[in-house]
Amino acid sequence: MVVGDDLACSFDGGALRTYVLPGRPDRALARYAELTGRAPLPPRWALGYHHCRWGYRTQAELEAVADGFRQRGLPLAALHLDIDHMDRYRVFTFDPERFPDVASLAEDVAADGGHLVAIVDPGVGADDDNPTYRDGAAAGLFCRRARGAKPEHGVAWPGRVAYPDFTNPATRSWWGSHYRRLLDAGIDGIWHDLCEPAAFAIGVEAAPPLGMRHDLEGRGGDHLEARNLYGLTMARAGYEALLAERPDHRPWLLSRSGWAGLQRYAWTWTGDAEATWEMLRMTVATVLNLGLSGIPYSGPDIGGFRGAPSPELYLRWLQLATFLGFCRTHCSFDTPPREPWNAAPGLEEEVAGWIRLRHRLVPYLYTLAWDASRSGAPLARPVWWPGAADADLLAVDDAFLLGESLLVAPVTADGARTRRVRLPAGSWFGWWDDEVADGGAEVEADAPLDRIPVFVRAGAVVPLEEDGQVVLHAWPDPATGRAEGHVYSDAGDGYGPHRVDHVVVTVGGDGEAAVERTSEGEHPAGEEPTVVVHGHGTSTAIRL
Repeated sequence: MVVGDDLACSFDGGALRTYVLPGRPDRALARYAELTGRAPLPPRWALGYHHCRWGYRTQAELEAVADGFRQRGLPLAALHLDIDHMDRYRVFTFDPERFPDVASLAEDVAADGGHLVAIVDPGVGADDDNPTYRDGAAAGLFCRRARGAKPEHGVAWPGRVAYPDFTNPATRSWWGSHYRRLLDAGIDGIWHDLCEPAAFAIGVEAAPPLGMRHDLEGRGGDHLEARNLYGLTMARAGYEALLAERPDHRPWLLSRSGWAGLQRYAWTWTGDAEATWEMLRMTVATVLNLGLSGIPYSGPDIGGFRGAPSPELYLRWLQLATFLGFCRTHCSFDTPPREPWNAAPGLEEEVAGWIRLRHRLVPYLYTLAWDASRSGAPLARPVWWPGAADADLLAVDDAFLLGESLLVAPVTADGARTRRVRLPAGSWFGWWDDEVADGGAEVEADAPLDRIPVFVRAGAVVPLEEDGQVVLHAWPDPATGRAEGHVYSDAGDGYGPHRVDHVVVTVGGDGEAAVERTSEGEHPAGEEPTVVVHGHGTSTAIRL
């Protein structure tokens, strides 16, 4: 597709359907979400800090990692199991010697509020002694060769593999029944990888043949037509399986691949990035484009998947990801260790502080997640959102809004200790010092190694978690003395009652603050929150 004075499209078959979504970008994206589906509200834990490494080869290594978080008092929302947990890389299995009791590992992680996530690849080891392959082949549930009824084979981690045909409802049901094995072992989240689908190859395209046959909901067709749907339909199979197996829990899936509508079933990440400053700079634009494509939850492998980031590069990557929908450190087996106490030698305290800040932000992120489930709006947004009134903001691809209230300007240059930030119209408070800056212009912002520029829109109320309680931080607009916002709360999982608190803070000429709260929903309110008012000399804490 080429866009210029004219719009030209070329395609290999089928009908070209064009949907026109007029209006401002926020309205167009809301209509797109109506068309392709909105992202469901995730479990609250998924918005915390995740940790993963390809190369943890034994259960004992993962237990040591979990213990490292515990000993240092660091929060850990999720610990991911990469391919090494499997028996001969066979999907839905655990190596009996290296991972003898995953349930005990799950209990260990859960004791500190964490969760286990397991990787699931679509390639099924095509060996007759593999019951998953044997059963799927007997039922005709794999993608078939271009001629005949035999499964098409490729090469992936188990060696020779067959590819489940997720465009077949029977395959989705059969595949989904295997997730029980993981759930019974204490797994709470699923990570789909290689779901383009990938096929390992040297010197040729790493993908199955385009002539491979699919069911396509009974219509039939080849891989040329179905390949873009593969990751989407695999995500659908996994999501529906988790929902059926645990109807009182919200499914959480991460998927490497997808198509329009993936947000109905899974989050995504920005791929196997190299540990370079260039890749860090590209992360902001990549996440923003995913958000504008209807996928509100994404983030990078913090520090890069491949290579050895310097301590400064790792810390700058973590600072960025702290404010994105998905926050996970992940790396390859042949890179230096990335545990928080190993990832940035000499900067361990700074790394720990940013992980703690991520968990302070969870009430705000959870509120944005609820908003996204209703409107389709991404968590991370271009600085011109919701419309492009300031043409100069259209060129900004190295800063972003987190919701309506925060503007984040990550540092993406080695050695930088300041950076230019163009602020949208209005007044903005510095997150770190409450200093007021006028919008509609560029400012030179300090960016010492332990901080990045973060601004709060005047008039905002931001809920944060402090000592296990939600504290409402208000930055009244200097022109009006008023700040308002809302906070969403529920049990954190499941489909029970919820609560939305709308808060208005007004500061009078004498400096006295008045707080008004109205609530909707039946979820218990709990302890009355504290409201902290910023920007009037010193911060003032008010018990509501």
